[in-house]
Amino acid sequence: MFNFDVLKDEMRELEEKGLLVKIRTLESPQGAWLNVDGRKVLNMCSNNYLGLCFDEELKQAAIEGIKKWGVGPGAVRSIAGTLDLHNELERELAQFKKVEATLVVQSGFNANQAVIGPIVSEEDAILSDELNHASIIDGVRLTKAKRYVWKHKDVADLEEQLKAAKADGARRMLIITDGVFSMDGDLAPLPEIVEKAEKYGAIVMVDDAHGEGVVGSNGRGIVDHFHLHGRVDIEVGTLSKAFGIVGGFIAGKKALIDYLKQKARPFLFSSSLSPAETAAATAAVRKLSSSDELVQTLWSNAGYFKERLKSLGFDTGHSETPITPVMLYDAKLSSNFSKRLFEEGIFASSIGFPTVPRGKARLRIMISAAHSRKDLDFAISKFEMIGRELGVIK
Repeated sequence: MFNFDVLKDEMRELEEKGLLVKIRTLESPQGAWLNVDGRKVLNMCSNNYLGLCFDEELKQAAIEGIKKWGVGPGAVRSIAGTLDLHNELERELAQFKKVEATLVVQSGFNANQAVIGPIVSEEDAILSDELNHASIIDGVRLTKAKRYVWKHKDVADLEEQLKAAKADGARRMLIITDGVFSMDGDLAPLPEIVEKAEKYGAIVMVDDAHGEGVVGSNGRGIVDHFHLHGRVDIEVGTLSKAFGIVGGFIAGKKALIDYLKQKARPFLFSSSLSPAETAAATAAVRKLSSSDELVQTLWSNAGYFKERLKSLGFDTGHSETPITPVMLYDAKLSSNFSKRLFEEGIFASSIGFPTVPRGKARLRIMISAAHSRKDLDFAISKFEMIGRELGVIK
């Protein structure tokens, strides 16, 4: 048998470098405050941007979904697992996103794998931002297309890579970028990317997992934020963050969605969302369509918290969104800061290599519409205390 002690050795090495991830257990529902490992703590690391994970309307929709449709779809979508509930969600998502059609799959991770493989082959080229999410990287690796990685947000470098791909005889060129980069909170220069794509005849795909429910009117995402409807070929989104449920989707032309129903492996070979998830997701789409109040609260909270941290001397990077990195650079320092915060009643995760490059360790603070001003002031006071204690600020 395999000697699993070698894995233990690798984990010890991770711990020595401050890179071992401690998985904590929640003993209460998602919200501004959590019970975690027997301690009440302020939640500052979940993706529950709008506080919808425990929303009463969504819970009731999930319960009604179970009462009417049961607990599972029973089969893959392409055989006997497409419920009318799934079609309803996809129609309402398409209206919300202002596209012709959408396709819902099990997660945002799966959505990237569902769309990248079917539209490129060994004759084609994929051009990917160097800081794109792991799900994009894995989706690209599963193809036989030639890969060109361009410097983060560097549109001039993207153009050079497009020229190279064209010179190499690429039949089809697919540009892929995150919409909101999940570790730094910065936005893709989507208007400039679209201009280059149109100049060279390339396809544009944006993974907007952290933009859905956050940027754009009523949280419609980065394409809406930059008024680029009709000029971005493929949008990938998630239902697992701001929408408060679980799942992912692809949005675009009806021809694309019809094609993916024939070719996308996560759609063809794995069951889709349960009735509870689907019904709750539909309720979330309706909630966002009808009001931007939660989105506005999120941005107000994020702006307040970020400015207070900056005034204390913390380095918050180049974030343009509610994602707030507190740059500490050293992995052990970041890990120790996170531990001290937890001891003081704040749950904020340390992020290190390989999630971010070596020497770029940080705390990634995730602000929510569920946070009150009192919550944020409590957090700021603890950041100031521990920042001075560890020599991060003076």
